[in-house]
Amino acid sequence: MPGRHITDHQMRLFMNIRRNDPVTIAAAKAGFSTATGYRLLERATLPSQAKTPRERRRPDPLAGIFEEEVVPLLEAAPALRPIAIFEELRRRHGDLPFARRTLERRIRGWRALHGPEREVMFRQVHEPGRLGLSDFTAMADLGVTVVGETLEHMLYHFRLIHGGFEHAHVILGGESFVALAEGLQNALWSAGGVPRLHRTDSLSAAFRNIGADARADLTRRYDALCQHYGMEPTRNNTGVAHENGSIESAHGHIKAAIRDALLLRGSSDFTDLAAYRRFIDEVVTARNRRHAPSIDAERRALQPLPDVRTSDYEEVLVTVTSSGGFTLRKVFYTVPSRLIGHRLRARLYDDRIDLFLGGTRLMTLVRGRAGSKGKHGHIVDYRHVIHSLRRKPMALMGLVYRDSLFPREAYRRMFEHLLECEGERSACRIIVDLLAMAHERACEAELAGLLQADLVARRTPDIAALRARFSPDPAALPEVVVELGELASYDSLIGLGEAA
Repeated sequence: MPGRHITDHQMRLFMNIRRNDPVTIAAAKAGFSTATGYRLLERATLPSQAKTPRERRRPDPLAGIFEEEVVPLLEAAPALRPIAIFEELRRRHGDLPFARRTLERRIRGWRALHGPEREVMFRQVHEPGRLGLSDFTAMADLGVTVVGETLEHMLYHFRLIHGGFEHAHVILGGESFVALAEGLQNALWSAGGVPRLHRTDSLSAAFRNIGADARADLTRRYDALCQHYGMEPTRNNTGVAHENGSIESAHGHIKAAIRDALLLRGSSDFTDLAAYRRFIDEVVTARNRRHAPSIDAERRALQPLPDVRTSDYEEVLVTVTSSGGFTLRKVFYTVPSRLIGHRLRARLYDDRIDLFLGGTRLMTLVRGRAGSKGKHGHIVDYRHVIHSLRRKPMALMGLVYRDSLFPREAYRRMFEHLLECEGERSACRIIVDLLAMAHERACEAELAGLLQADLVARRTPDIAALRARFSPDPAALPEVVVELGELASYDSLIGLGEAA
């Protein structure tokens, strides 16, 4: 083949075959061209016995160009790509007497002899139970949707190096300490033990856009988390991904397994987030099953788990304002209006917020995320404000979080239809009545279906008919008076009266 030297073994094989077969067949069986076979017949000496290397049979197409122009470019900018050098030579000389591949081969050979030293990767021996790795990987390219809506998420990925145990956890926000703490603790309790060392990246994404005090606090919390489990915390250097290579390379494998499972499933759409998380658990469990013997062997070398988990949340104090909610991390959340003026403790997890009044747990809210370019987000439950909105329905017209108030798409589209057909005042009154009915009569889904039919027919909802459909008005229910008898009468029923 071009560019390869003939070995002594090839020539001996060629000479032996040549005794019975023509040159063309002998050369093909020896692995070189017919022209080379005839040349070897003329020389009749082994390649290793040649006194001087064979000279070029064709003129060098890079003569006067490589040493004079290419080498100075390589010495001045060692990282310069061959394609950039090729384009520069075309700019200088127009048509070139060689192809791009010729230049690339020559540059590769020059760098092997004269280029700078390259970084060496040192393969490591991994002891069982010694090291666990954590990292996050983006999942946008898989196109996962929940009820037709794109699920913007990442995957927290944990791996024990020796046995190959893996754990994955769906993360709705970005890289953060809360996401790391929750995912890591889930992984350790799933593994059934704790490695002696835990390595993650530099946490630069979690540190982004926060002050020095917050960075120091985040570092202390990470160290405290590892200390609680008896692990030594380690981090790889910023921008040096190969230091975490044992999990960086595994990202590609687990994402490929998830992609294959989605194709076998026939759909990347899920009914809810819980269903998608179960799907991820099934994929990871199947991968762990393949390494069961080595994982079981490593489990015996892991440190025992502590008695309890440590905190995997961030706690913040918030004040409920007269707007019926509070703002946290550029997201406005509504709560029952009776909490206006109170200070609540909010425990921030990756996907939820738990609210406490003193030591009493009040509720759990879905955690929202601020929009792009710093735009504020809204997590609104219409049930929290509908009682006040009924008294002031026109407030809906300019409400900051109006689009987030509607619980289903049918309600929003009906409001737009009413604005177009009935005007602002009537539209606000009707849609507020519909929301109140959905709350009071617990018919949000069924009412949305009827509104969808009205939208198709381009008609205005009949509020009176809808009220009659969804149970009678509580005010119209008959009043039932129960008269209680004397306690002595109950004694007579069991014969105690006669005995007395």
